[in-house]
Amino acid sequence: MFNRLQETIKWTFLSNVFSVQSDCPGREKMGYGADIVVTSNAFLYNFNMAQFYGKTVRDFANEQQPDGGITETAPYTGIADKGYGGASGPLGWELGFSYLQKQLYDYYADKVIIEKHYEAVKKQMAFLRSKAINGLFYWDISDHEALDPKPEAFTASAFYYHHAVLASTFAGILDNKDDSLQYSKLAADIKRNIVRQYWIPKTGRFDNATQAAQIFSLWYDFTPEKKESIQVLMDELARHNGHLSTGIFATKMLLDVLRETEQNEVAYKVADQRDFPGWGYMLSKGATTLWETWEYPDNAPSQNHPMFGSVSEWFYRSLLGINPAEPGFKKILLKPQPVADLTWAKGHYQSVHGNIVSDWKKSARSFDFNFTIPVNTSAEVWIPAKENSSISENNEKIQQTEGIKFLRFEKGYAVLSVGSGKYHFKTEL
Repeated sequence: MFNRLQETIKWTFLSNVFSVQSDCPGREKMGYGADIVVTSNAFLYNFNMAQFYGKTVRDFANEQQPDGGITETAPYTGIADKGYGGASGPLGWELGFSYLQKQLYDYYADKVIIEKHYEAVKKQMAFLRSKAINGLFYWDISDHEALDPKPEAFTASAFYYHHAVLASTFAGILDNKDDSLQYSKLAADIKRNIVRQYWIPKTGRFDNATQAAQIFSLWYDFTPEKKESIQVLMDELARHNGHLSTGIFATKMLLDVLRETEQNEVAYKVADQRDFPGWGYMLSKGATTLWETWEYPDNAPSQNHPMFGSVSEWFYRSLLGINPAEPGFKKILLKPQPVADLTWAKGHYQSVHGNIVSDWKKSARSFDFNFTIPVNTSAEVWIPAKENSSISENNEKIQQTEGIKFLRFEKGYAVLSVGSGKYHFKTEL
């Protein structure tokens, strides 16, 4: 089912990259900022998007309004739903401009694009600061296509926080210490205001405590009660019988949160659902491209829409475990997260340094892991293993293998440092 889904996602993506990353190829054909935010990582793993996304960033820059606002779509087509005056778009959609620059830096080490557009980002930040009400925002399209009530004001403020974090990050990359401190302070102030406004102390709950609200609190690290907030999310998933009720933002964020909190079994259960709502339900209804809605779109909504394609990112980052540890994958974090029912996964990512391969198989007794690290890169490799269990590379114990450094056992993994090359590891389970 996952291989069918991956093929479906690639067909969807490829039919929506004609000049702009469109929302659908048949009806609107427009470059919506939020659709790009939630799927850009998945696009980057599947295709070389360096030139295409560089052009997308320029499209948003070209449409920047005189007051600094960024439009909902680029090229601008006159749509400004829940924006903040003039032609500006809602905060989650304005995020496309700066978010894409960060992804181009992370995946291709492209610092130039941040240098070129830094003044435009500063102008956008000045615009957003002028529109804030008591340091927060209160309206947005929010978690588009969510099935539960949307935590609109909460997500609007969360997007504002994200803008400030990115501005601070860009200033740091460009070694502009004064701006970095200014935007870092702004981000801290926004976060403090969000927690004061939306956190319900001693409960782990944020705002309306839907899946989306809890996911936003965890993805942005707002919650002072991480363990309790995760439990509220787990309870919400259980209330929906292991199904998601999220829209485009929280769906992408959910899979990130579950990867980062070592709960890939939960992510697997969500991704593997075959009935409504879920990706398997779309396939069961004959979908060959993704839908715009979780429900079957038999009228206005499109049957070819990339925005729920973030699950492809999960295939790469969680199942294969391929993640950038430094910009441009100069250093790689290779950490597959096998789940109970899957006995193997195999795939690769073509980085700017070369092909990164992850190929694992597991049985009740052992975990076999073949992987390739490109020339002139290094990797921190996490291999599922019991503490102090036997670990071999190409049938030799790792202590006897040059170029491999054992770092530690952590959370059911043996953590190793390796250089470039092809490896075959085997661990006892």
